[in-house]
Amino acid sequence: MTQAPRLGLVAGEASGDLLASLLLQGLRARWPSLQAAGIGGPQLLAQGFDAWWPSHKLSVFGYVDALLNLRELLSIRRQLGDRLLAERPDVFVGVDAPDFNFGLEQRLRQAGIKTVHFVCPSIWAWRPERVQTIRRSADHVLCLFPFEPELLQRHGVAATYVGHPLADRIALKPSQLDARQRLALPAQAPVVALLPGSRRSEIRYIAPPLLQAASLMHRQRPDLRFVLPAAPGMRPLLEQAWQQYAPSLELQLLDGGAHDALAACDVTLVASGTATLEAALFKRPMVVAYRMHWLNHWRMKGKALQPWVSLPNVLAQEFLVPELLQDACTPEALAREGLAWLDNPAACERLAQRFMEQHEMLRCDTAQRAGDAIAQILAH
Repeated sequence: MTQAPRLGLVAGEASGDLLASLLLQGLRARWPSLQAAGIGGPQLLAQGFDAWWPSHKLSVFGYVDALLNLRELLSIRRQLGDRLLAERPDVFVGVDAPDFNFGLEQRLRQAGIKTVHFVCPSIWAWRPERVQTIRRSADHVLCLFPFEPELLQRHGVAATYVGHPLADRIALKPSQLDARQRLALPAQAPVVALLPGSRRSEIRYIAPPLLQAASLMHRQRPDLRFVLPAAPGMRPLLEQAWQQYAPSLELQLLDGGAHDALAACDVTLVASGTATLEAALFKRPMVVAYRMHWLNHWRMKGKALQPWVSLPNVLAQEFLVPELLQDACTPEALAREGLAWLDNPAACERLAQRFMEQHEMLRCDTAQRAGDAIAQILAH
């Protein structure tokens, strides 16, 4: 295709918005006049993306949260599908948000629109049966991790390893001092970043123990400084949690700025998800936290295929960093593990070396590889 394609695109939540914006940036380098429309957040909007709905509408997690928002989600998906079928983009790219995107992709694909899914769902971690849904939904899957294409191809799903766009964007040796200057943090004080997630349900379940852990850490180490980046639309919820669970804690609440927070910090208490990979790319020691509604946990627990949930541990196939999940995710345990990193610089240095190896493995010009794959799909 010589002329610029028209792209339909759905990016759910803050992490999907970031991935999609990096992808779009790369595609525009190939096709400067490329047009893209669908569902996106502030990172996509900054690139002139035509957002028919904001990405935070898809910020739900687990069965309970999805059920509570099901009516609105189904309505958005139906209206979006109608509009895409009317406008018929050259290709549709669903970025993550598999529960929303797969149904939409199936509908578009059946109508003859080419579909690409960017970010392979964690079939290697849980729900391996989902590979059948992927096969029905996507003409092609763009995979972030090197072991994923072979898994998909075994089941007849065309896939390409494109690396992780964040590995291209984040410097191999980010400057802590520059980030601290941007956040007006002192150069020498130990800094802890709190990242409770970008979904409403994550903030409801994970922000309380993280804030309580920060209070416990501060009690033991009064010199600690704390920063908490708020995902789009989540600041009011975080302010409420702060007042309820750690009212006396001195805390710098940021609007966005997760990358500055990670670059500036000495350790992070972080919700499992894309942010754990970001922390690894910034070479920061972390304590991984996750809590969810008990019913979601019960449903997911029996489907786990491996002992790790955080991406740095999955990539290493070992526990490089502690994971405190569900009942183990207590303020006391989070504080203890966070302080343990601060008290062991040698362990932090060894961890940083492992994270450097992961960074170099994932850094392979994702935008170029993804653009090549999409160009091939458009040519057939």
